[in-house]
Amino acid sequence: MNGTGQSKIGQASRIGLSSYAFFWQLSDAVSAPLSIHDALERTAAMGVDLFQICDYTPLEHMSDDELGAVRATADNHGITLEIGTKGIRPEHLRRFLHIARILGADLLRTMFNVPGHTPNNDEATAIFTEVLPEFEAAGVRIAVETYEQVPTERILDVIRAVDSPYLGICSDPANTVAALEMPRQVIDAVEPYVLNMHIKDFAFSRKQGWVGFTYSGAPLGEGLLDYDYMAEKIQPKQRNINQIVEHWLPWQDTETDTIRLENQWTKQSLDYLRSK
Repeated sequence: MNGTGQSKIGQASRIGLSSYAFFWQLSDAVSAPLSIHDALERTAAMGVDLFQICDYTPLEHMSDDELGAVRATADNHGITLEIGTKGIRPEHLRRFLHIARILGADLLRTMFNVPGHTPNNDEATAIFTEVLPEFEAAGVRIAVETYEQVPTERILDVIRAVDSPYLGICSDPANTVAALEMPRQVIDAVEPYVLNMHIKDFAFSRKQGWVGFTYSGAPLGEGLLDYDYMAEKIQPKQRNINQIVEHWLPWQDTETDTIRLENQWTKQSLDYLRSK
């Protein structure tokens, strides 16, 4: 089976929001955190019909009834769901396959490493080979995100070894800079295998006192992400690959400023992607 990472036939490419676009507003850092239902309502109000619940800790511990209620809210607003987690232990992946079935999600984004489990390539290949038939039967694909803890070429070696269209890449070149992997090189390497794209901009700034740099988020279109190059190489519209908006927004001086800027970055990101 050829694992070139093509999306499902007939599925149109879409622009979606991640729970990371509401990172601070969903967190306990604010006085009145949003629920996931609130985030879905906000998403619909912005004219977006795709939402990726990614690294949202309460999701894993929801009962089937609670998951069904999230699905109902999404359905009521015309929103399709994707989900994201970290780790590839077989029992963990099967738990999220169960969640995906209830939520009607056809994509699970994950990362190789979690505390206590850092699989080598042989173990990762064996795990995916074991669980993927269950994912394929359910119509759910797994997208492994590019990030600084695991060299991109190592991830690709596993994907090539498994060789299934149900296992591919979640492309996020912003993450790999921390491992001194240059974004264009990563984009070129992963292009044939991309199933999902995380879209966030990034920039360096001098630290106070001019000693060192801070690597952090930037409003989409104003940082170092070469979006046009990435889109030209990966061709999300032509290949029906969803683009999910995220942010690396640092906490601001106040809660009010943080929430205002988070919402501003989301609007700017949507406007930017819709203009392309």
